[in-house]
Amino acid sequence: MRSALENTVLYGICDLGYVSSEKAEDVSRSLLAGGVGILQLRAKGHDPGALRNLALRLRILCDDFKIPFVINDHLELALECGAHGLHFGQDDGSLQEARERIGPEMLLGRSTHSLRQARQALVDSADYIGFGPLFPTPTKKGRPGIGLGEIRAMQEEVGLQIPAFCIGGVNPANLGEVKQAGARRVVMVSHLLSSPDPEEETRKILSKLS
Repeated sequence: MRSALENTVLYGICDLGYVSSEKAEDVSRSLLAGGVGILQLRAKGHDPGALRNLALRLRILCDDFKIPFVINDHLELALECGAHGLHFGQDDGSLQEARERIGPEMLLGRSTHSLRQARQALVDSADYIGFGPLFPTPTKKGRPGIGLGEIRAMQEEVGLQIPAFCIGGVNPANLGEVKQAGARRVVMVSHLLSSPDPEEETRKILSKLS
């Protein structure tokens, strides 16, 4: 699945803060059909036990599309459902300890909010990073945007060695500005999940990234 990650420019997230559990599979299928190169299940505040069935269905769906499926935060759930990757925020634990638990094959990602944290994730052997939030976003309430100023340095120091996805308030209106600042890969959450046609909107975003 590492080769799929290397080729990914648009990272998809099925966030249960935006999408109900009942609609999560259909929305995820739309994102995958539209062309996202990786899919993450993010379910902050949800009981991991209650997510097991959904996580398994999404992993099978991603297998059908030959796309990596990543679980945010919940290490045990990632192992139980056979996820292809695990994503940790800054406060979710040590990457070294997580790697010992998940083994060498599973992808391991880290959220970073500064150039310093991006450098540290590289030292800690993350397979990829998220970098942001670039702008204020409902998915990170109370966290100010970090702006665009460090993107180019991050891309040169970290993004040339591992995939680095810019995240946080990225949408069609500011995508050109984000790219001009040096971003090569992005994550879009609220824009795609709130679209009446996530599949078609994903295709449109990919065309702007190419």
